[in-house]
Amino acid sequence: CLKIFFSLFKEVVAKKKKSKVSPVPSHRFIMIDVAETPPCFSNIDQSSLTHLVKDKNLDQLVTSGGIEGLASTLKTDVERGIHGDAEDISHRHVAFGTNTYSRPPTKSFFYFVWEAFRDPTILILLVCAALSLGFGIKEHGAKEGWYDGGSIFVAVFLVISVSAGSNFRQNRQFDKLSKVSNNIPVEVVRSGRRQQVSIFEVVVGDVVCLKIGDQIPADGLFLEGHSLQVDESSMTGESDHVEVNRSPNPFLFSGTKVADGYARMLVTSVGMNTTWGEMMSTISCDSNEQTPLQARLNKLTSSIGKVGLAVAFLVLLVLVVRYFTGNTTDENGNTEFNGSKTKVDDVINALVGIIAAAVTIVVVAIPEGLPLAVTLTLAYSMKRMMADQAMVRKLSACETMGSATIICTDKTGTLTMNQMKVTKFWLGQQSVGERNDTSIAANVLELLHQGVGLNTTGSVYKPASGTEVEFSGSPTKKAILSWAALELNMDMEGLKQNCSILHVEAFNSEKKRSGVLMRKKADNTINVHWKGAAEMILAMCSHFYDPSGDTKALDDGERMKFDQIIESMAASSLRCIAFAHKEVPEEEDQKLKDNGLTLLGIVGLKDPCRPGVKKAVEDCQYAGVNIKMITGDNVFTARTIATECGILRPNEYMNGAVVEGVEFRNYTPEERLEKVDRICVMARSSPFDKLLMVQCLKQKGHVVAVTGDGTNDAPALKEADIGLSMGIQGTEVAKESSDIVILDDNFASVATVLRWGRCVYTNIQKFIQFQLTVNVAALVINFVAAVSAGEVPLTAVQLLWVNLIMDTLGALALATEQPTKELMEKPPVGRTAPLITNIMWRNLLAQAFYQIAVLLTMQFKGESIFGVNEKVNDTLIFNTFVLCQVFNEFNARKLEKKNVFEGIHRNKLFLGIVGITIILQVVMVEFLKKFADTERLNWGQWGACIGIAVISWPIGWLVKCIPVAEKPIFSYLKWQNLKYMYK
Repeated sequence: CLKIFFSLFKEVVAKKKKSKVSPVPSHRFIMIDVAETPPCFSNIDQSSLTHLVKDKNLDQLVTSGGIEGLASTLKTDVERGIHGDAEDISHRHVAFGTNTYSRPPTKSFFYFVWEAFRDPTILILLVCAALSLGFGIKEHGAKEGWYDGGSIFVAVFLVISVSAGSNFRQNRQFDKLSKVSNNIPVEVVRSGRRQQVSIFEVVVGDVVCLKIGDQIPADGLFLEGHSLQVDESSMTGESDHVEVNRSPNPFLFSGTKVADGYARMLVTSVGMNTTWGEMMSTISCDSNEQTPLQARLNKLTSSIGKVGLAVAFLVLLVLVVRYFTGNTTDENGNTEFNGSKTKVDDVINALVGIIAAAVTIVVVAIPEGLPLAVTLTLAYSMKRMMADQAMVRKLSACETMGSATIICTDKTGTLTMNQMKVTKFWLGQQSVGERNDTSIAANVLELLHQGVGLNTTGSVYKPASGTEVEFSGSPTKKAILSWAALELNMDMEGLKQNCSILHVEAFNSEKKRSGVLMRKKADNTINVHWKGAAEMILAMCSHFYDPSGDTKALDDGERMKFDQIIESMAASSLRCIAFAHKEVPEEEDQKLKDNGLTLLGIVGLKDPCRPGVKKAVEDCQYAGVNIKMITGDNVFTARTIATECGILRPNEYMNGAVVEGVEFRNYTPEERLEKVDRICVMARSSPFDKLLMVQCLKQKGHVVAVTGDGTNDAPALKEADIGLSMGIQGTEVAKESSDIVILDDNFASVATVLRWGRCVYTNIQKFIQFQLTVNVAALVINFVAAVSAGEVPLTAVQLLWVNLIMDTLGALALATEQPTKELMEKPPVGRTAPLITNIMWRNLLAQAFYQIAVLLTMQFKGESIFGVNEKVNDTLIFNTFVLCQVFNEFNARKLEKKNVFEGIHRNKLFLGIVGITIILQVVMVEFLKKFADTERLNWGQWGACIGIAVISWPIGWLVKCIPVAEKPIFSYLKWQNLKYMYK
């Protein structure tokens, strides 16, 4: 059969090689041989394009006719880009491939099954099951003898399947999030229009616009731009920035980052044809990151496991001694061991049963469910946070956010809507009304057009159809371009044709300005134009234009008047931006002059506060989290917005709550530490000031969350305990440095992340309380029964079933509780707070002692109390034990609140899991007698089991009336091991 199959397979392959078109009818599928380039690109092949950039081959570039010649071959207009219609894109995909790369295969379900099999306790149980199965069949025959061993096999299989299934599902979740985070928006020019497309949609021939902080989406060549510096450390490991220009280095590599300047590039290779694509295809996005909470839980699991091992060893020892001393009897009351009269098979069978019982105690004692609970709650919360506009990049941030004590936030776009509009324009000391360009002198108007249209990385696109003009760039740039084009009648295309740019200084967040040196072609005059923060541009000026177009000296009196104009605009929460220029001689045209300038005008941009931001700030403050606003705007604008958002109370700025970045920077380290807690607003701050504040706050013991969007924010984002980057305005460098990406740039989403962080931490605590209750009860009951009666009341299969309820189903039920209002009514947890609080100890010990007391009473007196035989009594113990855990699951929902049913109708998963657990327990007791080693119970016995289990509710209510000390229990003791386990 195999020979025939392989011969047929070879024939099919041979036929496919001969024909380039599949025999499938043309109206269904067409197979195109991608190695054959479409006719429109027949004079160039992908291989030569790939090696051109990879080898930095300037000779090959010259041979190809330079960058313009290559662009022409790729059917690209260097100004207007490619056509970009569906047919054009399709041809480019076929000829040069898509901008995607093949990833290593994701881990399959069977990988996680294998991982579960490698657990030592599972392996020991499987060996015991195999021995039990073999001896059982030998002693009782195949029909009856398989029950004990087979039951353990089935139980182990169930535990492995559920565990592997949970891990597999969680891994798939992380894969999906990884795909979302890799989907970067890229700005391209197609048919003369600047537009955003996904990085995966970039094709060979595209003209891509690059700015500071962008990731270069493909391999390509520099077309035009200024001061472009590229960080190639991701490719070469070298930290020094590389200058890219027309000559001698026009080569740009996929995956590298723009460190400074701006440019347009021609894409020559995409996807697997780039070095980055080849490298990324070999890297798997592994989600094996261990969070701090998981590390702490692993230590706790290890400590509890050691206790479980000790108890299991003692049980093993006691049972073996009792067996060989003739103190154990079989079902008929006969002594099991009679020295040499007992068969070797019987001895081995008995020992296998004893070992299986001891190993099962270890399985129940070791709370493997703790790491699983963390994984489940993190995966669940990540999915829900994504719906709430927050994409988690680092798992640890989920839980750390719950401990945050300070949030340092930006203003623009986070607290405000980032919808800028020019509402004020001052020419000299006179305010100019809307659409009033006629009142502006012609010479000033021309200079304003140059200062706005040439000193920008934004663009204006006028569709041929005459529809609405489109503006691209940051919200500030779009607002200024819109104002100049629509109200001052600026012609962007005409400007570019009539003027040439000689040198550019890109916007710098420390100096808060950008400049351009330009030559007017008509008369060869050279002007330097500056744009930036009003008070900083004003400081560079010595003259100003009045409305009639005449220049006047800027003496101290006039300067004070301008300061008052800026203050009045800032007090109305306007962002103030000034324009200035200076005509320079031909011989001085290499460097941008930044003194002796003439002020052209000042614009005020309105950016309203986001609706709901004040409520979000109040929620955070009520939760004990302080909000600090760090902004580049001037002190008056910052103060007004902070008061509007509720960060600053009226008149609070009088006592050191508002500072400027330079002032904070110039404090001594001791002064900074003393004053940092009082500061609510830092204005005119640089990225270094933000970093300095984060370091000071961490020194004071705070858990700090920081928002940032710029490339220069990267150090502060990395230094913070939780870095929050902005999804819309954030650069790729900022996003990569952050832990969580706020997709809508909204502060309300930051407050939501805080709520989810606390929810994760609380859910883990709920599960720890639930699981430790079962651990303590199961260990004590089995140990006492083994030592006193010589037998374990709960069999291996029954304990594995309890383990399944407790570990997997319990984790799923409690780890998926959603955030509640009371989470924001507590103070932050902080760095050093113990994981198991006094409240949790109180709750779990009360429940565990109740279960131990009831079940041990049933173990020793149950037969006489209920009037049943030993087998039914064991079933009653098993049933009561399981139902106690089910009812205690409700108690675990609320650690402090007495009403454990509040909001339960909203958690359908919890109710579903409880329902499934009860149904499966009924099946175990009533229908799987041989498998679970149980006897059927009557209605009265079921009622007794439920009645005993339901008492855990009033006990839970009463216990919560008992006050507990805030100081952790183990801090009173000097036992380091206990403290270690506790934390």
